[in-house]
Amino acid sequence: MSSPSQSPSALPLYVQISELLIRDIAAGRLIDGERLPPEREMAEDLGISIGTLRKALADLTQKGLLERIQGSGNYIRQGGTGESVYAMFRLELLSGGGLPRADVLDVKRMKKAEDLPAFGTSGEGTRIRRLRHLNDVMIAVEEIWLDGDSGFVKPELLSDSLYRFYQKQLGFWIVRAEDRVTIGKVPGWAPEVFTKAPGTITGFIERFSWADRPEPVEYSRTWFDTDRAHYVQRLK
Repeated sequence: MSSPSQSPSALPLYVQISELLIRDIAAGRLIDGERLPPEREMAEDLGISIGTLRKALADLTQKGLLERIQGSGNYIRQGGTGESVYAMFRLELLSGGGLPRADVLDVKRMKKAEDLPAFGTSGEGTRIRRLRHLNDVMIAVEEIWLDGDSGFVKPELLSDSLYRFYQKQLGFWIVRAEDRVTIGKVPGWAPEVFTKAPGTITGFIERFSWADRPEPVEYSRTWFDTDRAHYVQRLK
């Protein structure tokens, strides 16, 4: 099990643990009726306090994904709401699941690039470039464009989950998204530490995201390492 991140942009520790377990349940890595390890053992494995772990487990219980039986243990229960901060994050490790994390490479408000498709209502946008991880595995580079009329982004306030940032800092919610999954060439700006060299053909995702207006407020493109991750869409 992955240890939580302590970076300034990371979600609260208990949310990270809750999200990790939710994604493992969705991926089938944790199955219905499975008993989790003892709480003290889990906390030590994750490097967190018992109190933080219990807060995460309480969140899962509230969502109907965990049953806590006094004197017996904690048991996975599928069929709950499964509401997740990363509900729209479709990349998973080849083995399933994985907690999404992000390293911000660059944030810049600028005129929208000429190669972008039409979206939003402004001629400007905020461009965010990030390196993405699942647990400690580097899996993708991404470029997100937020329409200029959707607000000003303060880089120091960005969190691993941009959709959560939009809610907390800019006051709007992403309600739907459209993904187009194909292949593409890793961009020239990808850092040397990325697993694929610029120009390499790899998995490619274009996404349009909508809030409460007719036009998409966000456009993003993600190049992911198909040797380390895959795109998963589950229908319920």
